[in-house]
Amino acid sequence: MAVTFAQHLDLRGLSRPKPLLELASALIHARPGDLLEVLTTDPSSVEDFALWSGSTCNDLIESSQFGTAFRFVVRKRAE
Repeated sequence: MAVTFAQHLDLRGLSRPKPLLELASALIHARPGDLLEVLTTDPSSVEDFALWSGSTCNDLIESSQFGTAFRFVVRKRAE
């Protein structure tokens, strides 16, 4: 089964808090249930995205690391 992302955010090279702010901005325009793929290189994004998803009820579906890049898959909460 193929996964379809509503948006791909390449935020590599940005440092805290910019990746989180960019994700939050993208979710404003996303529909409930949309999946967003986010790539970052800032290690603090791992903790930031986990805390943020818990406090906003958006689902952090995946958090993984590939070399110096971090990949996140976020599902916008149902309204």
